[in-house]
Amino acid sequence: MVHNPEQDFVLKTVESRDVHFVRFWFTDVLGTMKSFAVVPGELESAFEDGMGFDASCIEGFSPAQESDMLAFPDPSTFQVLPWRPQANAVARMICGIFTPEGDPYEGDPRHVLERMVRKAADAGYSFIVGPELEYFYFKDAHGTEVLDHGSYFDLTSLDSASDLRRDTVLTLEKMGIPVEYSHHEKGPSQHEIDLRYADALSMADAVMTYKQVVKEIAMKHGVYASFMPKPLADAPGNGMHVHQSLMDLDGNNVFFDADDPSGYNLSATAKSYIAGLLKYAPEYTLVMNQYVNSYKRLRPGGEAPTCISWGARNRSTLVRIPGYRPDSESACRVELRSPDPAANPYLAFAVMLAAGLAGIEEGLELMPAADEAAPLGCSRHEHRARGVETLPESLGEAVELFAKSRLMRETLGEHIHDYLVRTKRAEWEAYQGIVTPWELERNLAVL
Repeated sequence: MVHNPEQDFVLKTVESRDVHFVRFWFTDVLGTMKSFAVVPGELESAFEDGMGFDASCIEGFSPAQESDMLAFPDPSTFQVLPWRPQANAVARMICGIFTPEGDPYEGDPRHVLERMVRKAADAGYSFIVGPELEYFYFKDAHGTEVLDHGSYFDLTSLDSASDLRRDTVLTLEKMGIPVEYSHHEKGPSQHEIDLRYADALSMADAVMTYKQVVKEIAMKHGVYASFMPKPLADAPGNGMHVHQSLMDLDGNNVFFDADDPSGYNLSATAKSYIAGLLKYAPEYTLVMNQYVNSYKRLRPGGEAPTCISWGARNRSTLVRIPGYRPDSESACRVELRSPDPAANPYLAFAVMLAAGLAGIEEGLELMPAADEAAPLGCSRHEHRARGVETLPESLGEAVELFAKSRLMRETLGEHIHDYLVRTKRAEWEAYQGIVTPWELERNLAVL
């Protein structure tokens, strides 16, 4: 007997909307969507007892001898999939993964973020994020033939993917995910859809849904969408800039201070938060940029950051203070510019929150702003010679900095931390000497 109103809503909707299958979604450690389908007659049992599955084949989950896991659907995430037929419809719910003993599974990325969100709440904060995800459309999954040669904000026949973006936005809205902007990005056939800010857990769920929707709509139109960080050598890479702020439990933005003597309208809390993002950036970069290809985007000469710095006007900094409405409390936020859209959003949001909270807890002082851009093409060696720290230059460097990080181990738990060290170290070692076409083929297929 279902007593939870959300569960009751799901069961009634399944019946009224002719839903014949409900897909249970969850992610592996690397952020790849996983799913299995449940028939309506099993939903009440799934809400009460979970659905068992073999986790031994899920990337980063349990070995074969400890493979029995339970997926518990979150009824608040129930949505009918708009791209599937409405007769004999298909819906989805996002799941938390638990052990047979009823404990949250330490390898479940969603639980990692839930744990960090609770820590923030215990400190009196709600973590609000608004990511900007970029991606490319290609003719197919076997190469990088673009659909157009448009550029930033183009509104001409050059932007042949307007219909794809429109269909994607409409589909997202049908799934209860509000969108702020959609536009052509700087690169040929490169696009961006910005999701309206929300609490971190809801947003991580939305990001996973967004990526799935982009790919489904692209496939419907006979093309391929890729979130690979740097698929084209002569074009900008794909970023996932994450705007973020902390609210107190009354809904006030604790980052805003109209009396800030530095003129940025940032509170002392915001400055310590930014200082935490900067201090721990070398340690969390592996989570934000988890592929060999990610570091082809983080190169000098473009807008992707290489320096560990912050500012307002300078878009090459790691952390930027958006200045669209400088006197608005609701608009006050910081933007982390290093993540790419191939990151697992649950882990990415968790570690950036952990770094910011550590900055607050440690009372870190914020370094001076770098509002003048570094010389174009300035190398990491030249930055360091000027006394400016830089992000890791390669996946290999990022792995070793991550491996030594106590904060990352505490935030992610030993299981996920050690898995990432082991697998990403092996990936970096395997990459050495491998030619670019192999990398391209592999990453296009995955991302």
